[in-house]
Amino acid sequence: MLKYIVRRLLLLIPILFGLSLFIIVFVHALPGDPCSSILGEHTSPDRLAACRHGLGLDKPLYQQYFDYMNGLIHGNFGISATNRVSVLDSFVARFPATVELSLAAMLVAIGIGVPLGVAAAKRQGSVFDNFATVASLIGISIPIFFLGLLLAYVFGVWLHWLPTLGRVNHRLYDFTGAGTNFLLWESLVINRNIPEFLDVVSHLILPAIALGTIPLAVVARITRSAVLEVLNEDYVRTARAKGLTNRRIDSRHVLRNAMLPIATIIGLQTGLLLGGAVLTETIFSWGGVGSWLFQAAVDKDFVVIQSGTLILATLFVLVNLTVDISYAYLNPRIRYS
Repeated sequence: MLKYIVRRLLLLIPILFGLSLFIIVFVHALPGDPCSSILGEHTSPDRLAACRHGLGLDKPLYQQYFDYMNGLIHGNFGISATNRVSVLDSFVARFPATVELSLAAMLVAIGIGVPLGVAAAKRQGSVFDNFATVASLIGISIPIFFLGLLLAYVFGVWLHWLPTLGRVNHRLYDFTGAGTNFLLWESLVINRNIPEFLDVVSHLILPAIALGTIPLAVVARITRSAVLEVLNEDYVRTARAKGLTNRRIDSRHVLRNAMLPIATIIGLQTGLLLGGAVLTETIFSWGGVGSWLFQAAVDKDFVVIQSGTLILATLFVLVNLTVDISYAYLNPRIRYS
């Protein structure tokens, strides 16, 4: 197992190297640069040239890449061209918001998708199965920006049930003390303030539902397919012939053997969500990594785009590595040499 983990981590080096090369070529191929965003379109050529020289943008592309990689090797992820703040500091400050939103979205997806898929598989061909299939197709097809705006209008503007902007009502609560930016943890564990915690949860509901809709639909479909495949296995029929209860069969035989593809899709979806939910964070003014990278793309902030993408790619690979390692515990027949 240890050799497998080390080998997978070593494979991360060429992956990130190739990704960094692709990113720097891609972002520099885009029209404009940070200086155009900072100084505006009508600035003088002299000021534009001085800005580019100060940021090193007048150097050849290969030299910019070597300088960037040299800093990266020494733990320097660069400085934002627009606000002159460390990229790593900005990422660390915003990532907890994305983590909370992503985990809440996956909680929605798993909590509804897995039971829905299991129920649909056990009622194959029924009205419920057809309804679940159609609902999952709609969930995959509906655009997140449309669903997010619809949820915000119905539950925020029309019914006034839930807030639609931000992570907390800053007029009522102050989170400057602990500084972890994990607002759920701070409100419940550190501050021990239940009204504060409920306010944070109320702000989380709508973006979590909007972001979790597509993973929910995907998890439900994969769960249905995996459970159907297991239900047709001989050992399940043998368990029924022995007189075992349906609950025991489901827990010990069906779900455990169907968990491998389900765990795979959950890991992939979690990694994607941690990559930054740009549309959801923008609609609900969430202030996470997604909206941060979106603004960097608008400002042509090359360093933020490069470093932010590499950090997220590393997290994505680590999440998938964790899923692969979990296979050995979900299915004892799997062993890594």
